[in-house]
Amino acid sequence: MRPAVGRVGREVTAVSNTQPHHAGSDRNASQEPVGELVQRAAQQLTELVRGELRLAQAEMKEKGKRYGKGGGLFGGAGVVGFLMAQSLVATAIAALAVPLPVWAAALIVTAVLGVVAAVMAMLGKKQVGRAAPPVPEQTIENVKADVAEIKESAHR
Repeated sequence: MRPAVGRVGREVTAVSNTQPHHAGSDRNASQEPVGELVQRAAQQLTELVRGELRLAQAEMKEKGKRYGKGGGLFGGAGVVGFLMAQSLVATAIAALAVPLPVWAAALIVTAVLGVVAAVMAMLGKKQVGRAAPPVPEQTIENVKADVAEIKESAHR
């Protein structure tokens, strides 16, 4: 069985011995009571589950950070977009009230704010896309592999 190792850095020991057991070939194993073997297997399984839970926690924390960054950038894009709308109104007023250079300047400010909003929205979308889907994928794969290995060992 392979050990489960995650970003949390702790290795969890294998649940069962992958070597086949032949009656009478290993005196130490035949002398150990069944209850002790079951207790050791349960302890190793508990350690394995705890390690996978720590990995899931670390993975979800990382994804949460990405969602937070993406949400913050979307919020910033909304504020800048609102400022862009205000500038557009000011541009229309300036265009009607004064000669060309004033409204042209206001239009340039509006265009710059629009570019800033677009860049922030794209960066926010990218951050949210990197975090999706909000499930601990690596942990799920490790648990599936562990369950398959335990089932295989149980059939030996």
